[in-house]
Amino acid sequence: MASPKHKKSKMRKRQRVAQLEKAILASVQSCPVCGGMKQAHHVCPQCGTYNGRKVLSVSAK
Repeated sequence: MASPKHKKSKMRKRQRVAQLEKAILASVQSCPVCGGMKQAHHVCPQCGTYNGRKVLSVSAK
């Protein structure tokens, strides 16, 4: 198996994580059913719908 040859600095790690967070924030949309914020191509956590269909039963709190 491959193993790292050199230590990765904190800055390199933090830059990689920051790029991933930017990608996630860029893909946030509003749900067409309930209007809540959800990630693109994912089930809405507020109402449990995906592509207009109910796929999860979400209990109201």
